[in-house]
Amino acid sequence: MKIIYVLMLGIFLSLTISCKRDSSSLAKDIKSELEYIALVNKDMKYEDFSTDKYDTIILAGGCFWGVEKYFQYIDGVVFTDVGYVNSKTANPTYKDVTSGTSDASEGVRIVYDPKVVSLDFILGMYIKVIDPTSLNKQGNDVGRQYRTGIYYDSDREKKITEKFIKKISKDYKDSIAIEVMPVNNYHKAEDYHQDYLDKNPNGYCHIGKAEFEDAKNAKDNVSSNIDKDEVSNFTIKKYTVPSDEELKSKLTKLQYDVTQNNKTERPFDNEYWDNKEEGIYVDITTGEPLFLSKDKFNSSSGWPSFSKPINKDLIKNSMDDSFSMERTEVKSSSSNSHLGHLFDDGPKDRGGMRYCINSASLRFVPKSKMVSEGYGYLLNQLSE
Repeated sequence: MKIIYVLMLGIFLSLTISCKRDSSSLAKDIKSELEYIALVNKDMKYEDFSTDKYDTIILAGGCFWGVEKYFQYIDGVVFTDVGYVNSKTANPTYKDVTSGTSDASEGVRIVYDPKVVSLDFILGMYIKVIDPTSLNKQGNDVGRQYRTGIYYDSDREKKITEKFIKKISKDYKDSIAIEVMPVNNYHKAEDYHQDYLDKNPNGYCHIGKAEFEDAKNAKDNVSSNIDKDEVSNFTIKKYTVPSDEELKSKLTKLQYDVTQNNKTERPFDNEYWDNKEEGIYVDITTGEPLFLSKDKFNSSSGWPSFSKPINKDLIKNSMDDSFSMERTEVKSSSSNSHLGHLFDDGPKDRGGMRYCINSASLRFVPKSKMVSEGYGYLLNQLSE
């Protein structure tokens, strides 16, 4: 009896130790689960996530098993599930999809926090794990259900996606085969497809180990602290105009003379005439954003030239007949500061206007500092 007791005790201890080792190994395999929020939220439902706080995009990139696992690792993604997108039949099953009856694609529904990760960044990660020129084929998987696709549910997402496709098209000789459509319907796939690679670690996936590691280390630094609504809708804010005494103490003599006395700085001898860095140009007196770097062009005039302001209401025009010339003066609407002049000899493909602006009336805020200085809501306009 003692021998049997000892044997049973040995088996129990070995099983206990084995279980502990398996648990430790699992935690080690995915680092700390707290690092990947989407992994922590596996047991939640899509409906548990507020549409006011989070955004959703559906991506199809071949077999959805690996695509889901890949996006679960990305910082800012809070939830994923896999399903069938834009089916022509009601309640499609996996059999309906693989047979072609439904004409649905295998998609991954991605819920993300726009204050942590932007849609543009997500699409940039997406393009790393697919061949965007391959039609109905990714890796070893062939069939229309494996077509690539980006499926949106808002005009903002549509605009960002179309711009992204246009941008990457320049990098490929063949045409882009990614389907870009609104989400007409989405049916969550059967339970055994959810988190498939966690349940079946040796399951096939066209995404390699290096790509998974890339996803674990990916971080969208630009998107931090951006307000979701402010990104979508630019609104004119109230900016305080300093007193004349404050302006004299705050501005250089040249800046004061240009903005308050309608003076003009020397061409080719000013701060921003040849600046090519990405960012925004704000009113030197109030900090109000006026122009985007994407609208700046080389006019050969020696002064910063823009095809348009961020918003037409930020600028006011008036006739200037000084020096026996008839010109259109440009002023800041809120501060009434003199900025420069408006001419109609700008690039035709940009509307034909040239806002010829004094550098001394502006302050440049580089893209890397827009969030920290409170201009994060303009990042999307900068990249559109």
